[in-house]
Amino acid sequence: YIISLSIPIFFANLAIPLVGIVDTALMGNSGNKSFLAATSVATSFFSLIFWSFGFLRMGTVGIVSQSHGKEDYKSILNLVFRNLFFVISFFLIIFKKQIFSLCLLFFDLSEETERNFEIYFNIRIYSSIFELTIYIIMGLFIGLQKTKISSLAIGSLSILNILISTILVLEYDLNIKGVAYGTLLATFATSLIFLTYSFHFLKRYTKINLNIKEILNISKIKSLIEINLNIFLRTILLTFSFFWFTYLSGKIGEEYIAANTILINLIFLSAFILDSYAFSTEGIIGFSIGKKNKKLFSNTVKNSFILSSFTGAVISFIYFFVNKAFINFMTDIESVKNISYQFSIWLILLPFISSFCYQFDGIFIGASQTRELRDAMFISVILYLLSSFFLVQNFGNLGLWISFTMFLFLRALTLGFYFKRIYLKF
Repeated sequence: YIISLSIPIFFANLAIPLVGIVDTALMGNSGNKSFLAATSVATSFFSLIFWSFGFLRMGTVGIVSQSHGKEDYKSILNLVFRNLFFVISFFLIIFKKQIFSLCLLFFDLSEETERNFEIYFNIRIYSSIFELTIYIIMGLFIGLQKTKISSLAIGSLSILNILISTILVLEYDLNIKGVAYGTLLATFATSLIFLTYSFHFLKRYTKINLNIKEILNISKIKSLIEINLNIFLRTILLTFSFFWFTYLSGKIGEEYIAANTILINLIFLSAFILDSYAFSTEGIIGFSIGKKNKKLFSNTVKNSFILSSFTGAVISFIYFFVNKAFINFMTDIESVKNISYQFSIWLILLPFISSFCYQFDGIFIGASQTRELRDAMFISVILYLLSSFFLVQNFGNLGLWISFTMFLFLRALTLGFYFKRIYLKF
């Protein structure tokens, strides 16, 4: 059952990092290192911003799946409205100047790279409301175990993004503007289509009406804030860790930003594939808790870890043979290629190592055990930051990759320590 739920998520998740890979390839083959460096910094920074609001998906999954187990669809509808109210009332756009200035404090960019980054930033920031709405839609359908619909949404977004960006860059020679407009237009179209479908789908189970009193129910909002705040803090820490990776790459040199971005995009590709098991697990775990079915919970945990670790090992095996071909596809800049070749061993090792922490994430999210997610991430990030200071100073880029690998291992170790607490829900 996990496999059947995971297959559509697998193909959709495969499309997500392809956007970053294609954007990187479009800029990496432009012959201009500034375009590639600016895109690398910009995508890393927007990942920090948008992933910080990942609670709109993760918090939604846990609550929806448990309500689905109780067959309480009115609560699911009100949750969707509650989250949409948050998204519409939160305008990143208002604070775009302050956000942009904050980013420049972290990166020592050349004048040309900073100019290109600003061009990308001023376009991409307008996609914020649409991207956050898509998070809610994903959380809704994963929680309902309708993974084909959530996968269709994210797959459509990714394919649209790739097509529009490629046309704008190659046909209209818009360069960095092209990849930014590609994301903006794709997110707008996808959020509009699938939000409309979401309400049409929920109409099968409950009457669609805007009950302001129920949507703004203080106890429900308080519970949602507690769950979402923990996920928010956990995700801030997680995205900061990736941002920190890019920041330290920049301290080593702009060519290292470009090379590490190529490798990290390929690692993200494996991460999104492995997350297909975690995503499908979230819905089943929440459903089993809602039904008080301990046997279903235990079987789901065991089978999901077997599938995830085996798939991680297969990806590592594939990368062993094709890593140079991937790197050559993503850039024609010789200095960047050589650095990427030098550190490609981490591309081979990390898919298997990271498979365990991704699967633990899915289990804890489905169980709405968000305090443990927050605490485990806090411990892992603190140790990662401390180790990276020492290792980068003494071993350069090699030290950066060692500390990043330690971070992924620590995430699994700390969540494993907290795992037994989930059984208290039965």
